[in-house]
Amino acid sequence: MAELDDTEKVWSLIDKIGFCMMVTKIGDDMRARPMSAYSEQIDNAIYFLTDVASHKDDEIARYPHVCLAFADTKGQKYVSLSGTAEVLNDRDRIRELWATPAKAWWDSPDDPSIRILKVTPAFAEYWDSPGTVISYIKMAAAAVSNSKPDMGDNAQVSM
Repeated sequence: MAELDDTEKVWSLIDKIGFCMMVTKIGDDMRARPMSAYSEQIDNAIYFLTDVASHKDDEIARYPHVCLAFADTKGQKYVSLSGTAEVLNDRDRIRELWATPAKAWWDSPDDPSIRILKVTPAFAEYWDSPGTVISYIKMAAAAVSNSKPDMGDNAQVSM
């Protein structure tokens, strides 16, 4: 099997992890909230379902630059992605993205308050280590040998 390039690795980790903390700017402060991500590499976009009445829509209208932080702590895999967000009212796309997590917030994809939040990535960084147990062993071995551990792959990626 061929090794993924860095961009493909970012998309693969986003797909695998699935949930992220979305960070938006409010005034001089930052706010993070958990979101269920739907990635579409072919569109170069990550989509989220959101409610028209949510504060994040107003925050994005004022300052569209966001950060998405994906974390699989058990697998020691992380992605930090910066991009530009926009709110869309695409009813067909909402129906396409409708999935189990959305049912916690809305009764059906036809709810008129649902919107799509589309993030177009500009830059990402990922960390993909071999897993918690192996990472702890590598850290312990490095501490004993006075060297730095090889903690897996890390790359900065222009998207």
